[in-house]
Amino acid sequence: MRNQRGFTLIEVMIVVAIVAILAAVALPIYTDYITRSRLTEAKANLSTGRVRAEQWFQDQRTYAGLPCPGATQYWAYACNGDATTYSITATGQDAMAGFVFTIDQTNTRQTTGTRAGWAPTSGLPVNCWVVRKGGSCS
Repeated sequence: MRNQRGFTLIEVMIVVAIVAILAAVALPIYTDYITRSRLTEAKANLSTGRVRAEQWFQDQRTYAGLPCPGATQYWAYACNGDATTYSITATGQDAMAGFVFTIDQTNTRQTTGTRAGWAPTSGLPVNCWVVRKGGSCS
């Protein structure tokens, strides 16, 4: 009789179960990682917008009409300025919907909207930009 070679059905099912467990753990971690990387884009554009607003004020002696960062795939920006104050708001779009960050002339950074699970236990708004689930701030 010849030797049988190959895998039994039980062995294949065990491998499939192990791969499914690994995928169930890895997928949420990967999704959070991607979300955190997209949050960095908003933080960078808000910080750059703040520098540009201060440069605008130095040249114009008012924040009225200050230039606003351009919209990106995941973020829309709104700028409001008058003679002595301004605020720049980043609102998440598409995959980043629910996140809302602001910065103003006093460099106050606020998170006024997040996805479920991302808000701090103290609630919103918070005077920082939330960068991790559970409300960790930068």
